[in-house]
Amino acid sequence: MTGASSPASRISSKADILQGILLMTLAMIIVPGMDTVAKYLSATVAPLLIGFGRFFFQAVFTLLGALIMTGGLRTLMPKRWGVNMLRGIFLAGATFAFFTALKVMPVADAIAIFFIQPMVLTALSAIFLKEQVGPRRWAAVVVGLIGAIMIIRPGFDAFGAAALLPMVTACLFALYLLTTRILAGEDSMLSMQFTTSLGGGVTLAIVIAVIAAFGAETTGIVAAMPNSIEMSLLFAIGAISFVSHGLIVKALALAPASVIAPFNYLEIVSATLFGFLVFGDFPDLMTWAGIALIVASGIYIAHRERIRHEG
Repeated sequence: MTGASSPASRISSKADILQGILLMTLAMIIVPGMDTVAKYLSATVAPLLIGFGRFFFQAVFTLLGALIMTGGLRTLMPKRWGVNMLRGIFLAGATFAFFTALKVMPVADAIAIFFIQPMVLTALSAIFLKEQVGPRRWAAVVVGLIGAIMIIRPGFDAFGAAALLPMVTACLFALYLLTTRILAGEDSMLSMQFTTSLGGGVTLAIVIAVIAAFGAETTGIVAAMPNSIEMSLLFAIGAISFVSHGLIVKALALAPASVIAPFNYLEIVSATLFGFLVFGDFPDLMTWAGIALIVASGIYIAHRERIRHEG
């Protein structure tokens, strides 16, 4: 599951666009690695702790990045703390929901359902930002939701309500992107990544503390502290999150978002590969049909966005 969205702020050359596509492709190859590690860890580590570990180590890498690239921490201070922390809260909820889904669902299925996010963002933008959404984009939203239902229906019997969690993730992640649009590039990539990690980490830490205070650790919601190997894997999740976020932001700085957007769906391909190699999971025909509808809807919405901005 990715966590960055930002439009290119200048006219891009062909070389820039190609570099942006290559960076986005690389990001989409490695992002499912984070989800695969999270699924592997979920057998012994509670999703809440996995989510907290992701944000904690991502914040550590961001601090180190600021020190190496700028020689100080001033670049980490955002102009609008409130909105940035709210982004972190939304992303914390999305991360917890998604990692909980991965505990029982194949990686590719969960990621495919998550990709209704562009449709949810389209609807939220129309409601909260008063963006004009024509009938064709609304139709694409409906088609994307049908695709998600096609994936969820056979999975609901096997996974229960957990099959709905990627949809919850998509809604919360769309709210995360909506608040990102509100910021409109006011803060640097490092400050946004740091405050998002801080907000997400603090949110999950509070939830963990409250649950532990009521003795709920025996329920499996908050399990025992990770051992050294599990801690190393949490470190890897934070590292992948930091690197992939940087790759995505750089890609979107080099090439227009409308050009980059279709390459997001390579994440489904790499997720399928990771899931098959590590867990032996492979989507069935009904799932592939649902994936096709979601991908087609997402690409069409990106196409209509490009036409709207160019017009």
